[in-house]
Amino acid sequence: MKLEFCGAARSVTGSCHMLTWSGKKLLVDCGMRQGADAKGAYGEDAFPFDPGEIAAVILTHAHIDHSGLLPLLVKRGFSGPILCTEATKELAAIMLPDSAHIQMQEAEWQTRKNIRAGKKAEEPIYDLDDAQAAVNLMRGAAYGETVALFPDLKVRLRDIGHLLGSAAVEIWAAEGDKTVKLVCSGDVGRGDRPILEDPETVKEADFLLLEGTYGDRDHEVSTANDKEQELISALRAGIARGGNIVIPSFAVGRTQELLYYFKRILLKNELPELARVPVYLDSPLGIEATEVYERNAQGYYDEEAREMAKSGSPFEFPMLRIAQTADESRLINDTPGVKIIISSSGMCDAGRIRHHLKHNLYRADSTILFVGYQAEGTLGRALIEGAKHVRLFGEEVRVNAAVVRIEGFSGHAGKSELIAWASGFAPRPRRVFLVHGEEDALFSLQASLAGLGFDVSIPKLGEEYDLSTLRAMAAPVSRQAAAAASPHGDRLQEQLSALQALVARGTSRTAADAALKLTLLEADLKSLNDKWSSLL
Repeated sequence: MKLEFCGAARSVTGSCHMLTWSGKKLLVDCGMRQGADAKGAYGEDAFPFDPGEIAAVILTHAHIDHSGLLPLLVKRGFSGPILCTEATKELAAIMLPDSAHIQMQEAEWQTRKNIRAGKKAEEPIYDLDDAQAAVNLMRGAAYGETVALFPDLKVRLRDIGHLLGSAAVEIWAAEGDKTVKLVCSGDVGRGDRPILEDPETVKEADFLLLEGTYGDRDHEVSTANDKEQELISALRAGIARGGNIVIPSFAVGRTQELLYYFKRILLKNELPELARVPVYLDSPLGIEATEVYERNAQGYYDEEAREMAKSGSPFEFPMLRIAQTADESRLINDTPGVKIIISSSGMCDAGRIRHHLKHNLYRADSTILFVGYQAEGTLGRALIEGAKHVRLFGEEVRVNAAVVRIEGFSGHAGKSELIAWASGFAPRPRRVFLVHGEEDALFSLQASLAGLGFDVSIPKLGEEYDLSTLRAMAAPVSRQAAAAASPHGDRLQEQLSALQALVARGTSRTAADAALKLTLLEADLKSLNDKWSSLL
């Protein structure tokens, strides 16, 4: 029985993990690679396996970094079942066609450029037919329901509190006379969040795949009331500046949470000036996702949200304006006065948000309010790291607007919350594999979990583990990966030198953390140099 890490290994996007048992192969998630990950070893559209050999997929939730390559998987030969919750199926039925539309638009734009340069047309990664074909393979299940996907494989989905319908996955795989239980956390949510229930505890596993997006830090704001006050403070300051407040927001999950908080603030009259400011929801996908949320109160909402839903939608209020069409979107910035604009994508890499940034970044009275994680290599990441100029639609735009980031709205558990959730397992899993996090976050979480008695590994992309021996086996390096190996080795060498200096000066966070990270970096460097040499 083997476990291979085909995505979100030492990075955040592109979640994809493959279990091989009894001659069959199962994927947990098949996510799109975004930002820097799209330029990595597998690029945007390569798989380190034959899609036609995959027997089934389990989808933890509908976010594109977990679901976005399912249409490509189907396009290239996959035809098995995709198991998920009913709410995830509903959300994926709007998100995957939306993603396909983006792929098709980008291919059309690139084709026009190619034709002018005398090059061939660009094909989209997948199209609307591929997206619909993936949705047609989805099979919904309830939380707590045990599903026999195959005679030798059972699955149960547990509420993990990250997104409507999100799930941790329990997998029982039998091989011969031995059954192994694997638990995949998916994205772990947070307690005391609005709308959704708190993450459900899972108590037993032989092996655990645990996400570590915030593995090196806790959220400074945690309670629902504190999150509300943080939002009120940011909105009050933005309104006082006198310009627009532009909120890049994930269309699914974050947008609904924002609308929910706006309604709560208005009902309690905690920010009287908000009652005079129009709030534009400019995201066709966000509008559709809100409708899915409204249909799924039963079985997914927490008690407070269910109570609010009794008197109408938890997401509607008098100052809300819906921009469905492109013309309606364009008119927003032509309308005078202070406005709040919620638009996607949440990392500013596509969609209508880029137009709003073009119209507002140069204005000193505007506010760009970030309420979610910004992956490495994205425009959103560049802005929160202090970029003074950015390029939008081929034009350089100066950043004069106030760029504000609030942490309380993150849908991912912080370090202490991840440790608390993992500590619910009794006895400890034989091995914990940390995924879905940047290296610094994963190393930090590894050191903390190891101090509590967990046996923890941080897999590399393409690495495969034999679950009977727990021996790691590096997958064959593609020529594409080989081309990137040397500069990656250079980066590791720089990290290694810097860490050695920190250890020598005794200025790292903890000696144990530093020593552990130093050992792992040395191993990484040796492995990459060996691979690079063998391919020359």
